[in-house]
Amino acid sequence: MNIKITGCGSYIPNEAVTNKDFSKHVFLEENGTPLQHTNEVITHKFKKITGIEERRYVDNNLVTSDIAFFAAEKAIENAKIDKETLDYIILAHNFGDVKNGTIQSDMVPSLAARIKHNLNIKNPKCVAYDLLFGCPGWIEGVIQAQAYIKAGMAKRCLVIGAETLSRVVDPHDRDSMIYSDGAGATIIEATEESGGILAHETASFTNEEAHYLFFGESYNQKHDSDVRYIKMHGRKIYEFALTQVPLAMKECLDKSNTSITDLKKIIIHQANEKMDEAIVDRFYKLYNQNVPEGIMPMSIQKLGNSSVATIPTLYDLLTRGEIENQELNKGDIVLFASVGAGMNINAITYKI
Repeated sequence: MNIKITGCGSYIPNEAVTNKDFSKHVFLEENGTPLQHTNEVITHKFKKITGIEERRYVDNNLVTSDIAFFAAEKAIENAKIDKETLDYIILAHNFGDVKNGTIQSDMVPSLAARIKHNLNIKNPKCVAYDLLFGCPGWIEGVIQAQAYIKAGMAKRCLVIGAETLSRVVDPHDRDSMIYSDGAGATIIEATEESGGILAHETASFTNEEAHYLFFGESYNQKHDSDVRYIKMHGRKIYEFALTQVPLAMKECLDKSNTSITDLKKIIIHQANEKMDEAIVDRFYKLYNQNVPEGIMPMSIQKLGNSSVATIPTLYDLLTRGEIENQELNKGDIVLFASVGAGMNINAITYKI
C-alpha cells in the first residue's frame, strides 16, 4: 500500500493587484513616521527582494471557507471519487472567515465543517476539522492524513490549504504587499500505485522564535489600537529559515533513502523568492552540490504569498502544465517544504 495525492484543485482569485496599485498607499515606519523613500522606490526594492510583481485578492463577497470549497470541488472531481467516501476533511488556515469590511474572525462552526456542508456530504463518519499551523499547515495536514491511513483509521482524506490574507493586512505596512489570497486542495488516499509519500519531517521552534510572526497594531497611530493586523520580524524570519529549513529538508530526504541527485523538483512555500533561492542553495551545499537549473518552480511572481495555499496551488498548476518551462512526470521524486508562524517547519519527500 502506498499513500498518494490522487487528485488536486485550486482556486486563484480574479482580482490581480499589481505593485503599481500601491502607488498611493501611505507607508509608515513602525513608530508611525513616513518612510523616507517614494512609493516607486519602495515597490522597486520590494520586487527585487521578494520577486512579487502582483498578487490576487478575493472578491468582496467571498471568505476563506468559500474559496476552500471551490478548490475542494475541483480536487474531488480531479480524483474521480465519490465525496461520500471521504473519511477526513482537514482544512489548514490561520485566520478563519474574515468578511470584507469587518475586523472579526469567524470560526464557529469550523471552516472544515462549513466545507463539508457546502459539499453536501451526508456521511457522518466523514470527520471535518481545522488545522492551525502557520504557512506549513497544508503539508502538516497531508502528514496527518498519512498517519490516519497508516493506522487503518482512514482510506481517503481531503486536505485543503486556504487563506484570505488581504483581510488582515495593515495598509500602512510595506510588508502587506507580500500577502495574497488563494486555496489549494488535494485528495490523499491509499493506493496500489507505485510512489507516494516516502518520508516526512516536522519541527516547532517556540523558544525565541514563537513570535516572529504575530498580530499587532497598525503603523498608523490614528487607527484603533484594538484592531490587529498580521505582522512579522522579517530579518529574524529570514535568518531562521536559512538556518533551519535546509536542515529539515536534508533530514527528510535522507530518511527517504533518496540521493540528492535523484531529486527532480523542490516545491517550497512561496514566501519570498530570494529567501527561497537562498534556502535551496544552502540545502544543496549540505551535499556539496550546486543547485540544478529549474529545480525550484515558482508562482510567487504573479500570485504572491497566500500562506497555506501556496504549495497545493503550485502543485496543482504544475500537474496541469501551467508553470512555464516546468513539468512533473511519473516517477519524479519531489520535496515539499515549508516554514511559517510558530515557528514551524516541515517537509515531505514524495514520488509522483
